[in-house]
Amino acid sequence: MSETPLPGGFVNAVVRVADTVRRVPGPRAAFVHEVLRLFERRGWAGAPPFLGLDERGREILGFVDGHVAWEERQPDGVTSDASLARVGALVREFHDVTAGTALAGDAEVVCHNDLSPKNTVYRDGGAGLRPVAFIDWDLAAPGRRVHDVGHVCWQYAGLAPGAEPGEAARRVRVICDGYGLADRGEVVGAVLWWQDRCRRGIEADARAGLPHAVRLRADGVAERVRAAHDWVAEHRALLESHL
Repeated sequence: MSETPLPGGFVNAVVRVADTVRRVPGPRAAFVHEVLRLFERRGWAGAPPFLGLDERGREILGFVDGHVAWEERQPDGVTSDASLARVGALVREFHDVTAGTALAGDAEVVCHNDLSPKNTVYRDGGAGLRPVAFIDWDLAAPGRRVHDVGHVCWQYAGLAPGAEPGEAARRVRVICDGYGLADRGEVVGAVLWWQDRCRRGIEADARAGLPHAVRLRADGVAERVRAAHDWVAEHRALLESHL
């Protein structure tokens, strides 16, 4: 069967084969497969189903049809308040599915740990593009709800230089409202934690010679993440005042 490369992948090569997606399993694939199986058993359709391994040892995932927001410029529906609120609601849904399970262990939930528009599938049900699923679960692990929410606020609200601080703060609140997050005192701190962790991770992996990290550092990603961290730190009081 013919294979069609899918755009947007930076670390892993991903191809479409008919109504499936094939990709090389990540280092924590066994855990990720169990998470995807849990979602399917519980009837949560916000992630691709895991269908096994092919003859080359690649993962077989169900193809989730729709618009993946991997390019910098996106249609208005992707960045609308309705989409931001729905992203928050989708995160709450899978957090609630995993809470109290063996996969979460002693943690609150299983976190995705890499939520961004580039890992989100959008579809238009008549009112504009809205998020329907998250893809690329390679970094999924037990964690705290606020960690995923913080990553969402960073990535979907555009918390970085160039953003208008008041508008960015409003968008963070829309996300938290969509999630239904009651305690918001740690949200901005979680954003800063992610940004610092991401930059340090890229730099450490690049020093170790890992090809994807070397490319990220060469493309200036680590410095952009540092600038985003400084921006959030500068506007922290304003961001928190809107929560």
